[in-house]
Amino acid sequence: MVVVVNYSISDLAKEFNVSTRTIRYYEELGLLVPERTESGRRTYSKKEYTRLKLIFRGKRYGFHLDEIKEMIELFDKDRSGKVQLEKTIEFGKEKIKEVNERIEELLLLKEEMEELLNEFEKKLSNKGK
Repeated sequence: MVVVVNYSISDLAKEFNVSTRTIRYYEELGLLVPERTESGRRTYSKKEYTRLKLIFRGKRYGFHLDEIKEMIELFDKDRSGKVQLEKTIEFGKEKIKEVNERIEELLLLKEEMEELLNEFEKKLSNKGK
Protein backbone atom coordinates (compact mmCIF):
# COMPACT_ATOMS: atom_id res chain seq x y z
CA MET A 1 0.00 0.00 0.00
CA VAL A 2 1.41 3.36 -1.07
CA VAL A 3 0.66 6.29 1.20
CA VAL A 4 0.49 9.59 -0.67
CA VAL A 5 1.40 12.57 1.47
CA ASN A 6 0.20 15.96 0.32
CA TYR A 7 0.79 19.29 1.98
CA SER A 8 -1.14 22.51 1.75
CA ILE A 9 0.70 25.78 1.21
CA SER A 10 0.02 26.70 4.84
CA ASP A 11 1.43 23.33 6.01
CA LEU A 12 4.68 24.04 4.17
CA ALA A 13 4.83 27.64 5.32
CA LYS A 14 4.46 26.51 8.92
CA GLU A 15 6.92 23.62 8.53
CA PHE A 16 9.65 25.84 7.03
CA ASN A 17 8.77 28.96 9.00
CA VAL A 18 8.23 31.13 5.91
CA SER A 19 5.31 33.04 4.46
CA THR A 20 2.97 31.50 1.94
CA ARG A 21 4.08 34.34 -0.36
CA THR A 22 7.62 32.91 -0.31
CA ILE A 23 6.33 29.53 -1.43
CA ARG A 24 4.22 31.14 -4.17
CA TYR A 25 7.31 33.07 -5.30
CA TYR A 26 9.29 29.83 -5.65
CA GLU A 27 6.37 28.48 -7.64
CA GLU A 28 6.47 31.55 -9.93
CA LEU A 29 10.18 30.88 -10.54
CA GLY A 30 9.43 27.29 -11.48
CA LEU A 31 11.20 25.83 -8.45
CA LEU A 32 8.00 24.22 -7.20
CA VAL A 33 5.15 22.78 -9.24
CA PRO A 34 2.21 21.99 -7.00
CA GLU A 35 -0.82 20.11 -8.17
CA ARG A 36 -4.24 21.75 -7.94
CA THR A 37 -7.43 20.37 -6.48
CA GLU A 38 -10.71 20.71 -8.38
CA SER A 39 -11.36 23.88 -6.39
CA GLY A 40 -7.95 25.28 -7.41
CA ARG A 41 -6.15 24.86 -4.08
CA ARG A 42 -2.46 24.01 -4.25
CA THR A 43 -1.32 20.63 -2.97
CA TYR A 44 2.34 19.82 -2.60
CA SER A 45 3.73 16.31 -2.83
CA LYS A 46 6.66 14.80 -0.97
CA LYS A 47 8.74 15.73 -4.04
CA GLU A 48 7.84 19.42 -3.63
CA TYR A 49 8.54 19.17 0.12
CA THR A 50 12.00 17.79 -0.67
CA ARG A 51 12.61 20.50 -3.26
CA LEU A 52 11.73 23.13 -0.66
CA LYS A 53 14.25 21.57 1.74
CA LEU A 54 16.89 21.77 -1.00
CA ILE A 55 15.99 25.39 -1.76
CA PHE A 56 16.42 26.45 1.86
CA ARG A 57 19.63 24.45 2.22
CA GLY A 58 21.00 26.07 -0.92
CA LYS A 59 20.03 29.54 0.28
CA ARG A 60 21.66 28.86 3.65
CA TYR A 61 24.91 28.10 1.85
CA GLY A 62 24.64 31.27 -0.20
CA PHE A 63 23.54 29.85 -3.54
CA HIS A 64 21.46 32.05 -5.82
CA LEU A 65 17.99 30.86 -6.73
CA ASP A 66 18.97 30.37 -10.37
CA GLU A 67 21.82 28.07 -9.27
CA ILE A 68 19.47 26.13 -7.00
CA LYS A 69 16.96 25.81 -9.83
CA GLU A 70 19.64 24.53 -12.18
CA MET A 71 20.77 21.90 -9.68
CA ILE A 72 17.18 20.77 -8.99
CA GLU A 73 16.30 20.59 -12.68
CA LEU A 74 19.40 18.53 -13.43
CA PHE A 75 18.07 15.72 -11.26
CA ASP A 76 14.82 15.72 -13.23
CA LYS A 77 16.83 15.36 -16.47
CA ASP A 78 19.27 12.72 -15.16
CA ARG A 79 17.72 10.42 -12.55
CA SER A 80 21.12 8.88 -11.77
CA GLY A 81 21.97 12.15 -10.05
CA LYS A 82 25.50 12.14 -11.52
CA VAL A 83 25.14 15.36 -13.51
CA GLN A 84 23.44 17.06 -10.57
CA LEU A 85 26.28 16.05 -8.25
CA GLU A 86 28.89 17.28 -10.71
CA LYS A 87 27.15 20.67 -10.97
CA THR A 88 26.66 20.84 -7.20
CA ILE A 89 30.37 20.16 -6.70
CA GLU A 90 31.24 22.87 -9.23
CA PHE A 91 28.94 25.41 -7.55
CA GLY A 92 30.12 24.28 -4.11
CA LYS A 93 33.79 24.82 -4.93
CA GLU A 94 32.99 28.30 -6.20
CA LYS A 95 30.99 29.06 -3.04
CA ILE A 96 33.89 27.89 -0.83
CA LYS A 97 36.20 30.17 -2.79
CA GLU A 98 33.81 33.09 -2.18
CA VAL A 99 33.59 32.25 1.53
CA ASN A 100 37.38 32.12 1.84
CA GLU A 101 37.68 35.50 0.10
CA ARG A 102 35.09 36.95 2.47
CA ILE A 103 36.92 35.52 5.48
CA GLU A 104 40.11 37.20 4.30
CA GLU A 105 38.28 40.51 3.88
CA LEU A 106 36.79 40.22 7.36
CA LEU A 107 40.14 39.33 8.94
CA LEU A 108 41.72 42.40 7.34
CA LEU A 109 38.83 44.55 8.53
CA LYS A 110 39.17 43.14 12.05
CA GLU A 111 42.90 43.85 12.06
CA GLU A 112 42.29 47.40 10.88
CA MET A 113 39.66 47.98 13.56
CA GLU A 114 41.93 46.58 16.29
CA GLU A 115 44.72 48.93 15.21
CA LEU A 116 42.37 51.91 15.31
CA LEU A 117 41.01 50.96 18.72
CA ASN A 118 44.55 50.54 19.99
CA GLU A 119 45.44 54.03 18.72
CA PHE A 120 42.31 55.52 20.30
CA GLU A 121 43.06 53.85 23.65
CA LYS A 122 46.62 55.24 23.55
CA LYS A 123 45.29 58.74 22.79
CA LEU A 124 42.83 58.49 25.64
CA SER A 125 45.42 57.30 28.12
CA ASN A 126 47.83 60.13 27.03
CA LYS A 127 45.09 62.74 27.56
CA GLY A 128 44.60 61.60 31.13
CA LYS A 129 48.21 62.39 32.03
